[in-house]
Order: sequence, then structure tokens, then C-alpha cells
Amino acid sequence: MQRATRTLTAALAVAAVLAGCGASHGLDGDLTDDWPAMAAPGAFTPAAEVCHEADFADAVPVAAYAPVDCATPHRVETVHVGVFTAERNEPPPIASPELRTAFADCDQRTNGYVGDNWRAGRLRLAVAVPSGAGWAAGSRWYRCDLMEVTTAEAGAKVVTRSGSLRNALRPPSPLWLGCQQARTNRSGVVQALVQVDCAERHNAEFAGVWQAPDRPYPANGAEWAPFYAGCRTVLARYAGLPDSTDLLYRTDLVVRPPSAGRWRAGDRGVRCYLWLSDRQVTGSLKGAGPAGLPVRTK
Repeated sequence: MQRATRTLTAALAVAAVLAGCGASHGLDGDLTDDWPAMAAPGAFTPAAEVCHEADFADAVPVAAYAPVDCATPHRVETVHVGVFTAERNEPPPIASPELRTAFADCDQRTNGYVGDNWRAGRLRLAVAVPSGAGWAAGSRWYRCDLMEVTTAEAGAKVVTRSGSLRNALRPPSPLWLGCQQARTNRSGVVQALVQVDCAERHNAEFAGVWQAPDRPYPANGAEWAPFYAGCRTVLARYAGLPDSTDLLYRTDLVVRPPSAGRWRAGDRGVRCYLWLSDRQVTGSLKGAGPAGLPVRTK
């Protein structure tokens, strides 16, 4: 249930700010004119609704901030740029209330930007903040960066794409998670989910997102139980089933929460998947109802 968090964490460490390197000393004395001192660099704020050829997890240098038209090949799209209002001497750390508030704002704005909960697609949201030098220069922004990835599972890679992600999850969408093939280990535990066309035989399907409450990251079975209960409710609504104990005998469940690192940064969205451990089907099971997912007797 772990997920790579490098993009989010690295973005916090190396997000670009153009604080500049202007000297505070003027040029004088030996020249024909006394030139005035260069003005101290002002605070930098990045642009919203632009794209970037490289993501900052690749340690792009500060001077390389160069947004591009989203119609050209790129890896990152900035959905929104917000402003921190709390007074701090340094950028907010990953588990701070300020960063969690920023993530919540980015989360909501990104959902509206793509036309659905962004977790319903092969997408990753990261929050970038100024570097220490940028913060000292007066920058107080946070940036909501969205990326297309190869999978919603662990080990995802950022895709170089052309075209904006605005309304990217409006149906029909190739990014929608949809139907999946669950791959299990010898113990029958799902190790990976692979996206497939619903016309192909498959044994799993994305059912929706459960928004977990703000609590510590679960550390034992009892603390994980509410995640499964929450996802069962999501699954029942998706498949048109009663949210009762019978649901346990109609279908299995795969729960994919954010990683512990993303949880600390404020991500509370849990992906929920319907899983048929005993058979495969063709077509979607959305709204299948009790007839499509009968109670299993074995």
C-alpha cells in the first residue's frame, strides 16, 4: 500500500524561485560615472495554468524556471498558485498545518480543473513551495502541480505529454482508471493493479475515492479497518448494492491509500477498487446491482 512520494517531497526541497543574485554594492570610483547600486531582487511568484518541460524532482536549477505552452511536450502542469498567509521564518515543513491547508486547496482546485476527483485517473498532484532563499526574499507562494503518470500504483513514472490536463477526466477519458487486472502473490494478496480495457476479461474495477478523516496514519489492523469500511460504502454506491454485511460475500475489495509521506502532507484520498478474487468478467460492473454481483455461496 506504499506509494512513491519522491515528487511531492523533492518538490518541497527544490521548487524553483528566482530570488536572483544581485549584489548590494554599486560600481563607483574608477569609472567615468557613478552607477547606482542594483536594486535588491524582489519576491518571485510563478505563473498558474502553464506547463513545464521538467519536474522539480529532477533537481532542475533555479535559473531553469521556464514555463512552456501546454500544447508542447511537457511533464508538469501548474493548476493553481496560492499564497501562504501565516507568518513563518522559513517555508512550512511537510507535516505543518500550513502545508496541509495548501494541499487541501490544491486538491479541491485540481478536482475542478480536471472535471472529477484527480485520483480517479492516472494523475499525481504535488505541492511545491519556495526554497529557503526564496522565502527569505519574500516569496510566499505554493504551487499546485499536476502530472500524468504511467500507473496509479507504486513505482509510477511521470509521462511526457502534449495538451493541457484541463477537463482531462471528463468522459470519455483515457486517463480514467476504469477496469483493472489484479495480480496476486502466492498468498492471494493483490500486489498490483494493471489498467485494461473493460471489453477485455478482468477481475477488478476502480469504484471511487473515500475521503478519510484527519487522523494519524494507520499502524495496525484495527486502525486500517475504517479504511475498508469507507471503501465498502464507496463500492456499494458504485455497484448499486446494499451497504450491508452481505457486501462482504458479493465481492472483495482493494484499498489503496496515499503513502505515509503524502498523508503527512495532507493527502486523505483513498482509492477503492472492486475485486473479484474468484472470477473474471467483461464490461463494467458500475450499477450492476445484486443480480450482477450475487452473494457467493463458497
